[in-house]
Amino acid sequence: MECSDVSALVLAAGKGTRMKSDRAKVLHEVFFAPMIHHVVEAVDSLGLGKVVVVTGHQREQVEKSLSDYDVVFAEQKEQLGTGHAVLAGEHILKNRGGSVLILCGDTPLIQTDTLKELLIDHTAKKAELTVMTTVLDNPTNYGRVVTAEDGAVARIVEEKDATSAELRICEVNTGIYCAANRFLFDALRQVGTDNKQGEVYLTDIVEIAGRTGHAVNRYICNDPEEVLGVNSRVELARAHASLSLRRNTELMLAGVTLMKPETISIEKTATIGRDTTIYPHVLISGNSVIGSGCTMHPFTVIKDCRIPDGISVGSFSCLMGCTVPEGEDVAPNTCIVKPTGQ
Repeated sequence: MECSDVSALVLAAGKGTRMKSDRAKVLHEVFFAPMIHHVVEAVDSLGLGKVVVVTGHQREQVEKSLSDYDVVFAEQKEQLGTGHAVLAGEHILKNRGGSVLILCGDTPLIQTDTLKELLIDHTAKKAELTVMTTVLDNPTNYGRVVTAEDGAVARIVEEKDATSAELRICEVNTGIYCAANRFLFDALRQVGTDNKQGEVYLTDIVEIAGRTGHAVNRYICNDPEEVLGVNSRVELARAHASLSLRRNTELMLAGVTLMKPETISIEKTATIGRDTTIYPHVLISGNSVIGSGCTMHPFTVIKDCRIPDGISVGSFSCLMGCTVPEGEDVAPNTCIVKPTGQ
């Protein structure tokens, strides 16, 4: 698979009304970063030819938050549906050829390896369109995957437009697609707005593919949690917990002891040495470097600190921007906060 022939289109224009917030949905933080950052980083690791982020609601703030990433922006001036959002990027991608990987900016749990497997499957089957699906015990709020008698994907129906029989389908659309560039934009120009939302649904390209003689390839994501769309504060908390657990699992497998890891948050930018023990309710963030054989006692907050090997940090301590001297344990209830730049 030649990744330079693939472009990515990340949809990040929506308001996210179910968040009950004045802030754009994709700017809500999940595990120390706006959720859009997690998505862009997963895509960035693929080494694609171009990454386009479609912005709209609070466009300036979203684009500013991504200023450190190698992406270009396309504006969706009116939020008229996912298909309309993809068309907003046509002027950037229409002459590139190859394929377009489409995903949403509110899926912070998606992993690079899963996207890579999707691209490999799409390429191996020489597909015009590949849809990533998953199976949920409770498919509420997701578009359902309707299949033909032979089991092939026939169409995707949004929940608001689904019949009672279609609502019982548990295979759902994840909102992640890979499509041949030329097919994608030709199909989108055939999509209408004959639905309860009056929007241009990206999902309609599935039915168009079948109608025009293109088989729709299906890639099933076996881990439904990975394609969780964050649309509420409840789902935001679930996503944070999942990302935190991923990070903590990596650390434990590398030789760090975490007592009640579900209560411990350690940013991926922090470094923890082996044989260090971290007790419950500890927060470690920023570019902290903690040596080997240390002990972080409960209810400790550490940010941008350097802690040498063998140091014990007492309970209820708050350390920010400091370097602990070698051989000097930190007493409980210690507070050291150094201004940025010192």
